[in-house]
Amino acid sequence: QVQLVESGGGLVQAGDSLKLSCAASGRSFSRHYMGWFRQAPGKERVFVAAISWSGGGTTYEDSVKGRFAISRDNANTMYLQMNSLKPEDTAVYYCATVGRPYYNSRSESDYNYWGQGTQVTVSS
Repeated sequence: QVQLVESGGGLVQAGDSLKLSCAASGRSFSRHYMGWFRQAPGKERVFVAAISWSGGGTTYEDSVKGRFAISRDNANTMYLQMNSLKPEDTAVYYCATVGRPYYNSRSESDYNYWGQGTQVTVSS
């Protein structure tokens, strides 16, 4: 059974940093992109960042470029370093894996395995 578990969320002040982790189990994702999405209260879930199977390729949503950094230890462990946090970064953050091997995507529909989410709250 495939399982993705996020950790590292919390309550911080504007300008602070947090590092989210995602641990996948149940199968290897050595050929798959992994990504982070977020859902703010009352809004749809949106793409944040994605990373290739090797960790050599990354993609970011414009509002987090230069502040967030996605990384990957191995096939099944991924991180999101979030710096200079803003109140508008407040959301539930989800990690997910792309269903198709070697395929990069910003589209939620291309991701087939999801974690349960971790809350990030940034106070002003």
